[in-house]
Amino acid sequence: MDPAGRFAPSPSGELHAGNLRTALLAWLFARSSGRRFLLRVEDLDRARSGAEDAQLRDLAAIGLTWDGPVVRQTDRESLYAAAIDRLTAAGLTYECFCTRREIQEAPSAPHAPQGAYPGTCRNLEEAEREARRALRPAAIRLRAAVTEGTIRDRLLGSFTGVVDDFVLRRADGVTAYNLAVVVDDGEQGIDQVVRGDDLLPSTPRQAYLAGLLNIPVPEYAHVPLVLNADGARLAKRDGAVTLSDLAAAGVTADRVRDLLLASLGLPPGPLGNALAAFDPASLPREPWVWTGMTDA
Repeated sequence: MDPAGRFAPSPSGELHAGNLRTALLAWLFARSSGRRFLLRVEDLDRARSGAEDAQLRDLAAIGLTWDGPVVRQTDRESLYAAAIDRLTAAGLTYECFCTRREIQEAPSAPHAPQGAYPGTCRNLEEAEREARRALRPAAIRLRAAVTEGTIRDRLLGSFTGVVDDFVLRRADGVTAYNLAVVVDDGEQGIDQVVRGDDLLPSTPRQAYLAGLLNIPVPEYAHVPLVLNADGARLAKRDGAVTLSDLAAAGVTADRVRDLLLASLGLPPGPLGNALAAFDPASLPREPWVWTGMTDA
């Protein structure tokens, strides 16, 4: 399978300028390195009617092209179940009956990293598990053999973060993001992951899980987010930040594309221009502040 990069939005609503900028970067990284560029809709948890169509329309409007059909996580549950079965057969999972509040209030295990699951259900006896099953459904957690992991990021260098007994399948039966993304990337041949740097803390967990499943760890590039004028992560509540809202104010998709490219130090116009000038080493390392463009 030829190597690939990808963009994988959750269909929770329209993409805003920050999402579109990350999508542009993922496309530029993939195309500049001769990789396929794939689209995957991560719809396990937060799908809103019509959102997927709107997102695909907006990505095309700024000039992005992708290879092959769009993949949806809700069509791939059998892959996730098979991965959990493999881990379970190897003794690498256990049932967890903790609520979120119980986890927050539980004392941390000795020497455990801050924010790690405290291991409350890790060593329950079978009789106690049976008693708890009668009270509530169980989540499935990974039985990790390490407490931290280190990954290498194309832009940020070495990063060490927590690896704990993270959830693989939630108590409501929904596959957890950390498992789904690893299985999907492996099955699709994705060896380059470009995404927002807010996802960096979860990356050592995903790299560790990939190793357990004999999936090659991809090359990572975590890119700076787009912030609002108050320094918070850009969101749809920040006014005209989607293509449809900006179009209503008279701003074309081409104009938005060009502004996003300018924020990356790249030339305007069709994306071929930006691709010819693209150099990951020259990308800005600081967040970009969105000040609006309704007067453009």
